[in-house]
Amino acid sequence: MNSKHRKTLALLFAQPTPRTLAWADIETLLLALGARRANRGGSAVGFELHGLRLDIHRPHAQKEAKPYLVKNAAQFLKLAGVKL
Repeated sequence: MNSKHRKTLALLFAQPTPRTLAWADIETLLLALGARRANRGGSAVGFELHGLRLDIHRPHAQKEAKPYLVKNAAQFLKLAGVKL
């Protein structure tokens, strides 16, 4: 995991939830941590890490992830045992 991934991880776990975090940065972090990605059709995408699964829709028309997407990704990583 490089320094950009660490910064993204810190932002994911930040309070209050950031509104300017790019979805592409979250997706890149998940892949760098070893998650497997499966495109589910359209904007739907799934990630699997340590036996856990996150199914989510990529944001449309903007590059920033909505706060609920950031929270879902953070919760997924916490359950998978990822720490700062």
